[in-house]
Amino acid sequence: MAKIGDLEVFPLNLGGNVFGWTADEAQSFAVLDAYAAAGGNFIDTADVYMARIPGNSGGESETIIGRWLKRRGRRDDVVIATKVGSWAARPGVSAKNIREAAEDSLRRLQTDYLDLYYAHRDVADVPLEETLGAFDELVRAGKVRHLGASNYSAERLAAALSISDREGFARYVAVQPHYNLVERGYEQELAPLVAQEGLATLPYFGLARGFLTGKYRSREASGSPRAEKAVEYLDHRGERVLEALDEISAAHGTSPAAVALAWLAAQPTVVAPIASARNVEQLTDLLASVELRLGAEELAVLDDASQ
Repeated sequence: MAKIGDLEVFPLNLGGNVFGWTADEAQSFAVLDAYAAAGGNFIDTADVYMARIPGNSGGESETIIGRWLKRRGRRDDVVIATKVGSWAARPGVSAKNIREAAEDSLRRLQTDYLDLYYAHRDVADVPLEETLGAFDELVRAGKVRHLGASNYSAERLAAALSISDREGFARYVAVQPHYNLVERGYEQELAPLVAQEGLATLPYFGLARGFLTGKYRSREASGSPRAEKAVEYLDHRGERVLEALDEISAAHGTSPAAVALAWLAAQPTVVAPIASARNVEQLTDLLASVELRLGAEELAVLDDASQ
């Protein structure tokens, strides 16, 4: 298990963005059951998942997870992370919206506390003091255990941490950046700050919208909802990364996805990559990353390919 504050978490953070989208409730329950059976205890979601899908209104992922928690009686041994700020029905990170959105998430998740509550995105027109004060109220009320920041720049994260220290507010303990083998901007400014402040990094899109699974190797339509975004990485660098993943995964008798996540997990400050699975077969590849240990030469090959 890895650590975020006093939370002990499985080193693979199961993404809930597919629940209520490419995975219906039965499929979602199967994935959650298999993840828990493998020792997994860390689930990531957001109030906005998946409002943008035709027929959805938002909150579908939280609702499915809440039903699973209730039916399986797993609330006490599962760490739940959710987010506020990106949903049109509950937009932004004003104090009022944070309070109301938290209550909505608690209701959908069928729980009286959230283990990790993120600001889903930074909103420059809301004072950081207001956002952080509202989060602090939730922590003091026992409705939230820990706080996280998603999609924050290094400058704004540093400002937020400084304000929390000055005002005695609960601090952000985790960050959720866009980070993977083909998206490495996190390493420039955010990673040094995160290391300096002792925060945990939980990268989203750990498989680059599916590109790093190796399933999308041409620009021809595949029928997958993720294909359009995944093939955007099909350039010379992306092809180099896939070649390196193929070589290393073959050497270990595993999948490119497992190698890509193992590389991410090996990076400084990363506690648990986030990855999602719409069925148990996909989950199997993700879980393989947990036990996979890449050698220094293999990590270097992947580093070089992704530059």
